[in-house]
Amino acid sequence: MGVPPLAVGDRIRHWRSKRGRTQAAVAGLCGITEVYLSKIERGLKTPSLEVLHALAGELGVPLAALLSEEPATEARAVAEWGIEPTVPHALMGYGPAASRHPATPVVLRERVESAWRVWQSSPERFTQAAAVLPALIADTEHATRAYARGSDAAARREVLRCAADLYFMLRSYCRRTGRVDLSLMAADRALRAAQDADDPIRIAAAQWNLGHVLLADGEEDGAQQVALLGIEQLQQATSDPVVPALTGALQLVAVVADSRRRRWSAAHHRLTHHALPRARESGEGNAMWTVFGPTNVLLHHVSIEMEAGEAAEALRAADQVDAGRLPSLERHFTFLLEVAHCYALRREDPAVLVHLLDLEEMAPEDLARSPLARDMVVGLRRRVRPTYRRQVEGLADRMGLA
Repeated sequence: MGVPPLAVGDRIRHWRSKRGRTQAAVAGLCGITEVYLSKIERGLKTPSLEVLHALAGELGVPLAALLSEEPATEARAVAEWGIEPTVPHALMGYGPAASRHPATPVVLRERVESAWRVWQSSPERFTQAAAVLPALIADTEHATRAYARGSDAAARREVLRCAADLYFMLRSYCRRTGRVDLSLMAADRALRAAQDADDPIRIAAAQWNLGHVLLADGEEDGAQQVALLGIEQLQQATSDPVVPALTGALQLVAVVADSRRRRWSAAHHRLTHHALPRARESGEGNAMWTVFGPTNVLLHHVSIEMEAGEAAEALRAADQVDAGRLPSLERHFTFLLEVAHCYALRREDPAVLVHLLDLEEMAPEDLARSPLARDMVVGLRRRVRPTYRRQVEGLADRMGLA
């Protein structure tokens, strides 16, 4: 038998009790009397939409949590979102009370930068990110709303920049956890925050992020259009020193789009004549966490050859790459994974196994979550020689492959 839906008043009482708040405190902060709130909770009064908005804000829940016909419980979120329910829960609007003092721009900036350092360098980045992101999402959204109502324009703009930077990271996190839908949500929020901050550099970075979501969703045409539009807008909007790097990063989105559509000649031309000059101009760097520079351009050369099925040429190109210079563990991991895949295409199983074991040591969480890595391990298990079977089976077990 299913659990019956709760009335609006029951849901308000549920969330108020869950937050440990008294009727008097919540009512006062929402501009209503304690008696009136009591009547709402008992179903004797129907609150207006304005009152519902105020109650939702003070209880730190989205309005839908008070209006939904589902039982007032978080079990549905856990079942729906799987192993990482707290991040999407925060994305849906669950957070601190509207009356709580917001984090300052300086504090938010340090927390966002710290989260990015973890995401780009930690072998356990998924576990560590899941631990800090829910509270950071909630506090950033809360600060964005609070400073929007204030008179300090500079603080408001910096909070919006922090929000954009956080959602850049969330775009990557959600995509890597298999939630392209949430990744698109994060990319959209990043773009809106960058536009509200009137920050051309972050608008370009947001378009780069959106392009990557569209690529992950198989929308190559849309990804290329977004990237080329971003380049045009960026060059018209600012002469900031990071423009060459962001222009080059956007060109690489267009390169990948060409490659995915099997337009190898167009991909090579864009890589050589558009991305590479920008890389030489900007040098190695990590502008807006794009990891753009000459090394990243070389990595895309390897990717094009791999996707074209030219494994030998991809491996020759890979020999020219010093991936240790990259500031991002994720990009280094992806490069070595593609090298392993090239060896798999050539059925050089010992080399595949060596690279997969190196990748496990470098970033075990990334390896376990990678569909390409899992496919390679499955392939090894089917055809591996007895000499390597124990190592392959051990790797498969550690990756959770039955």
